[in-house]
Amino acid sequence: MVARLAAIAASIERLPTMAYETVKVDIDARGVATLTFNRPDKHNAMNTQFCDDMHAALADLAADSSVRVIVTTGAGESFSAGGDLAWMRAQADSDRAGRVAEARHFALMLRRLDQMPKPVVARVNGPAYGGGIGMISVADIAIGADHCRFGLTEVRLGLIPATISPYLLARIGPAHARRWFINGRFFDAATAQGMGLLHEVVAADELNAAVEREVVAMLNAASTAISLSKGLITHMTTHPAADPLDFTIDQLADAWETDEAEAGINAFFAKQNPPWRKA
Repeated sequence: MVARLAAIAASIERLPTMAYETVKVDIDARGVATLTFNRPDKHNAMNTQFCDDMHAALADLAADSSVRVIVTTGAGESFSAGGDLAWMRAQADSDRAGRVAEARHFALMLRRLDQMPKPVVARVNGPAYGGGIGMISVADIAIGADHCRFGLTEVRLGLIPATISPYLLARIGPAHARRWFINGRFFDAATAQGMGLLHEVVAADELNAAVEREVVAMLNAASTAISLSKGLITHMTTHPAADPLDFTIDQLADAWETDEAEAGINAFFAKQNPPWRKA
């Protein structure tokens, strides 16, 4: 099964890529976009140009109606080393206003990825540190290779993992955050899975097949329903004090009125595949 899924993924027709400087976007014929952090010589560390490119790429992918699933991954051996050293040096030499501007640029990029209306799968192919862990935290599904290492090492530099904290806290909870935010230690993939940062850990040669399983499952689901589900999760987790009864009833009523719901329900009763399911 693993070999068959990997072969299917490798055989999918690839369409022309979108052009950016520090990231690469490939979209296959199914509408699966692979968004690759493309600074392998720097272990895909992030800087201002990277944030610029991510903002542009995410806007393009959100606007492209042919794109149904987004897979994020790193070029080379790493997923992302976090902040680029030269970028950090520039911020150290900057004033408060400059540091705030750079932090906001990065934070808004994370928010944009977190709020993507399309499903995002993180294909964690190698180590991730600091902001790289933030990029995993905003993915809907995260699958990692078993050799990956992780670390929230900001406290070793006298800093804190501030801009990634809303997403990481939502992902791993305060109990795990208290441990890993303050000790600065590295941890392995099994630990990352145990705290909820990764949903699944597989051998490196099984990573593509594991990602493909998730991709195929989402391609067999209705795109609008996926987007509405993501919005529902966001609302319910950001409005904890509100009474969810009326809101959730309205959300379900809205979903019933979509074209996809009509097609899906009619196909179900007719014992046929809905339009979005190819097999």
